[in-house]
Amino acid sequence: MTAFGIAPMAPDAAELPRRTLIQTLAAPDIEAQLDELATHAIGLTRAEATRSSDTPDSLLRRAGAFDPAAAAFLRNDPMGRRVLQGRAGKMVHLTADASGQVQKIVVRFPAEKVEQQSSHFTRLTIERDGMVFRARTEVAPLQAQVALGSGSIRTSLFAATDDANIPDAIASQMADMFSGDIDFHRELRKGDRFSIVYETLTADGEPINWDGGVGRLLAGEFTNNGKTYSAVYFKDSASGKASFYGFDGQSKRRAFLASPMEFSRITSGFAMRFHPILNTWRQHNGVDYGAPTGTAVRSVGDGVVEMAGWQNGFGNVVHIRHAGDRTTVYAHLSKIDVKKGQRIEQGQRLGAVGATGWATGPHLHFEFRVGGRHMDPRAIARASEAITLPNYAKAQFQQTVASVKTQLAVAETMDGVSAAD
Repeated sequence: MTAFGIAPMAPDAAELPRRTLIQTLAAPDIEAQLDELATHAIGLTRAEATRSSDTPDSLLRRAGAFDPAAAAFLRNDPMGRRVLQGRAGKMVHLTADASGQVQKIVVRFPAEKVEQQSSHFTRLTIERDGMVFRARTEVAPLQAQVALGSGSIRTSLFAATDDANIPDAIASQMADMFSGDIDFHRELRKGDRFSIVYETLTADGEPINWDGGVGRLLAGEFTNNGKTYSAVYFKDSASGKASFYGFDGQSKRRAFLASPMEFSRITSGFAMRFHPILNTWRQHNGVDYGAPTGTAVRSVGDGVVEMAGWQNGFGNVVHIRHAGDRTTVYAHLSKIDVKKGQRIEQGQRLGAVGATGWATGPHLHFEFRVGGRHMDPRAIARASEAITLPNYAKAQFQQTVASVKTQLAVAETMDGVSAAD
């Protein structure tokens, strides 16, 4: 047997010597402090958004500044005029001194180049330099911030996302994400629930207010009629291609999209119907989507433009030939954005909804033909072959899934609300 004893090595605190220290601290001079405050310039910074009815004076007045020189600069200088030129909604941060004199104006708005608008913004900076103002512009990248949201269906998908403060652009992406699992036109049920993770975009840390202010949908879960579907956005770092995948690695993307528009109302399905112009019962060989004139129309699959122009009752129409002797038709367009012989990718814009040809109102007539025979487009989309996840990407994919599962679990607790992560 072995026994151990432990003795404290430190001295007893009660036996330590004690000392009292007294030190006089110099009090700051009150007069000096008052003089310092008197020389300190108080600045006011205020954020505003430009309005279509704004003038330089009304904008400055609303931002708490009274500065005729600054108003004149915004009115007369070519760079200064850009603050109120173009569409309204530009983000304005104005700094003025205590007298209302403008010291600095920073304006943020979409990048001028169309290809940069989803990823960059323009920053216009106007600064006072003595008696004059100097202005400069630069293009800067937008920053993504993760947001969470959830909701339940009472009447429609967009009503539910509105209640949860989820942008329409994200609602449309969610409809696309689960379009292969759920027919949002026919199968949506009261009480269905969803939870999502998505990006909001910021310019210099401020949420943008143009183009929906959002990036992409990152992940989602949707419970429809008691069955839950899960999906995540995944980009293959090797090929650069991205798509929605189920948590099991099966792609949600198929060779053909379920709809030629992001989300819309079906006004006439693939069935017998009473023709509104001919006043007879006839087989409707396609699907009609009601949407406002100008709504973007996209190709449901990769292919080549076989025809783009005017065709009798179809009005402005585009025919796309796909692999496997399959053809899609997009009719009554108000505008055509492609040319015959052009190669098209899935999701690429073809034109815009209209009411040309035999149409009683703005809508898209969409057909799917296999070997010249008309088929139900929605049935074809569901039965089409899926895009598979490469083996080398599966480890990276599983890491992405593990990350979004935690976020979705939090989102599920946020019933009817949306918030930044």
